[in-house]
Amino acid sequence: MTAHQLSRADARRIAVRAQLLDAARPDGLLDVVRGLTLLQVDPTAAVAPNADLVAWSRLGSSYRPAELTAALEKRSLLELQAMIRPGEDLALYRAEMAEWPERGTPASWREYHRTWAAANDACRRDILARLGAEGPLPSRALPDTCAEPWRSSGWSNNRNVTKLLELMVQRGEVAVAGRAGGDRLWDLADRVYPGVPPVPVEEALRICD
Repeated sequence: MTAHQLSRADARRIAVRAQLLDAARPDGLLDVVRGLTLLQVDPTAAVAPNADLVAWSRLGSSYRPAELTAALEKRSLLELQAMIRPGEDLALYRAEMAEWPERGTPASWREYHRTWAAANDACRRDILARLGAEGPLPSRALPDTCAEPWRSSGWSNNRNVTKLLELMVQRGEVAVAGRAGGDRLWDLADRVYPGVPPVPVEEALRICD
């Protein structure tokens, strides 16, 4: 196979176009997220939230933050693992959810996630019951009945409910249904995600690549 060599100018053009920063503006917010594949959710807002800054830099002054709020409410965009993604791509991610523990992490972490979640299965069932009866709810409104605390050298140490919710997202059991201020509101995944059957996982990984 012969390698194709790019000039620096051509490489810059490809990078700028891939990031939707050339003169041709995307048609709207959904086109931005489709083109970039995601927007990062970051509550830090020295100027504005990261997702709004990225959208504005691609769409210009016509963009309004209310567009993102409306798209999330209509589920044309979804918040998934701290990323905003097109709702139409959900079937690709549901395939990996069905194969939990998650791929792409070291085997030791997958095993720790599996055993920790199993040790706290009663808390998992308590959370599902509370959300089923009352959701959507913030994490602080959910019961922490974990038998084994989450251990970490970082900020997540002993944040049992938050960590369990994140693993339950990976399992396709709960989802972010919205936000109240900066707080995520959690609900049963079946209420948040449209009823789209998952794509087979190998096909999903091929498409995502």
